[in-house]
Amino acid sequence: MKNAIEINELTKHYTDFTLNSISFNVQAGYITGFIGPNGSGKTTTLKAILGMIHSEGGSIKVLGDDNTLITNSEIGIVMDSSFFVEDWTAEDVGKVMQLFYLNWDSKQFSDYLMRFNIGATKKIRDLSRGMKVKVMLATALSHDAKLLLLDEPTSGLDPVAREEICELLSEFVGDESHSVFFSTHITSDLERIADYIVFILNGRILYQGTKDELLESYRLVRGGLNEIDQILQEHAIGLRRFPTGFEAMIPVTLLDSLSSDLLIESVDLDQIIVFMNKEERR
Repeated sequence: MKNAIEINELTKHYTDFTLNSISFNVQAGYITGFIGPNGSGKTTTLKAILGMIHSEGGSIKVLGDDNTLITNSEIGIVMDSSFFVEDWTAEDVGKVMQLFYLNWDSKQFSDYLMRFNIGATKKIRDLSRGMKVKVMLATALSHDAKLLLLDEPTSGLDPVAREEICELLSEFVGDESHSVFFSTHITSDLERIADYIVFILNGRILYQGTKDELLESYRLVRGGLNEIDQILQEHAIGLRRFPTGFEAMIPVTLLDSLSSDLLIESVDLDQIIVFMNKEERR
């Protein structure tokens, strides 16, 4: 199977926002990061994939089928907040989940709890946010899911917890039969583990492709105000002027046309989002 998710011309209208006929694919066997500022349409897209909202146009295929035909065992879901009853223990979670998933593996769930140092009798309400995320991950990984959908799971977690989660996701796709679609604002996590990126801004897809190709497509340029020439005026992305100079992002294809006196640096995913968003607003 080439694509874990195929979205074609997906449309959803709200009073103050439109998901504007977006199309993209999530390649099977890889980790795909879903990036964009708040309000760009990431959560709306994920809800449409999960069938939580009704789209007004377009189509969604998940694991080769219409998303309405996918069984809950085939998708693992980790959201930004726990969906478990606060009075449950971690052990209770396992007992309840086995009623919902035909392929539930109790031993695997217990093994993940041990790996995460989560006591089986520990109540959900007594767990830290990071531990709650790990229980959700343990659940998602214990019913033979082929695809993980993650919505901001690492937000607010310390670096150690985020590293553990990133390692687990890398292991999950290691056999090339599993896929991850990972929406997050912590783009440094994606820079470590993502293979592909889908970039959404104001309900439109600006980029889909490999992470490395996106990072290599732009450079950060800094210089004095007197060095803003015609090329920069026309092609700079998110140009910002300061009393002491300017900074902007520019396509790498135009670097040879710029003055050699300018300071040129590589960009990260955060900077791409910031400068693209600034250009959009301008």
